[in-house]
Amino acid sequence: MKSEKVTGARPRWYEDACGTALALEFLGERWSLLILRELMFGPRRFGELRAHLAGLSANVLTQRLGGLEAAGLVVRRKLPPPASVQVYDLTPWGREVEPIMQAMGRWATRSPDHDPTLPFSPASAMLSLRTMLDADKAGDLAMTLGFRLGNDAFRATLAEGRLDIVRAEPGEVDVLVETDPTTLAIWIYVKRPIAVAEAEGTMRLSGDRALAERFADLFALPPKVVPVQAAD
Repeated sequence: MKSEKVTGARPRWYEDACGTALALEFLGERWSLLILRELMFGPRRFGELRAHLAGLSANVLTQRLGGLEAAGLVVRRKLPPPASVQVYDLTPWGREVEPIMQAMGRWATRSPDHDPTLPFSPASAMLSLRTMLDADKAGDLAMTLGFRLGNDAFRATLAEGRLDIVRAEPGEVDVLVETDPTTLAIWIYVKRPIAVAEAEGTMRLSGDRALAERFADLFALPPKVVPVQAAD
């Protein structure tokens, strides 16, 4: 059977008109979806992408970026002076992948195999917060938060049951959390007390501590699936 090309990137995997099959053409290769995740909060340099995707070689990253660019999901551009460096960013259509990631994340975390204590990248930690926020529980609670996760900084605004997050210096915020992504996830999802992480030196929290605790209470992982027993 004669193979076709997906936006000139490579032969098709599937001869199928289903939109899901076409989505897999764009996102199904190993690392592709995680590269898009890392770009969700703004442009990244090649080295920054590699730093947050453990096990991804430079050669494979180059291939995946080329395929995502050819598919119209990623664009390459140069930052203005004084930076003047090449970065990769999501196109408007590429940015529309976020709800897909969120649905996949909510679905997969129901597996008993999900372990929230495994390593997170800063971008995956922030996307997790946007995914798992209980909007009904948040209600009319409003606050600003800053997150310093290693070399990455984010500013978050909670209002009207929505959590907006941008990659930026926090500035003046109600709560500032300085930690690593995994410790952040353990605080948010395992409900480990802030004081324990502070005593260990893995977290520093500034600002309104009561508000920080209220924020952490807005998140919970979905219930785990019950394994289906085979019939006798």
